[in-house]
Amino acid sequence: MGDNMLAFKMSSPMEVIRDLADRMKRRRIQQGLTQRELAARSNVSYGSLRLFEETGKISLESLVKIAFALEAEAEFERLFPGRPPQNIDDVIDRPLKQRVRRK
Repeated sequence: MGDNMLAFKMSSPMEVIRDLADRMKRRRIQQGLTQRELAARSNVSYGSLRLFEETGKISLESLVKIAFALEAEAEFERLFPGRPPQNIDDVIDRPLKQRVRRK
């Protein structure tokens, strides 16, 4: 990978969620913020933030607000990257609805 990140595969959605919550918590601590301070800064309730750190449960809206407060919002751009062209038809500029094939 070009961004020097280690490639690894999570084996379940819950592992992805727990890892995300753990990484957010580490970033919060690295920035010297308490849960209450991050909650205030992100405009996410303290209870929601605490629940996220403990269980991984959080709304997408609150997760994005926390990411902005921790200056990590750019990471969302890598979540669903565009697919590289597979053939010439993928390169030709056609409306998206013509490229979508329904079963």
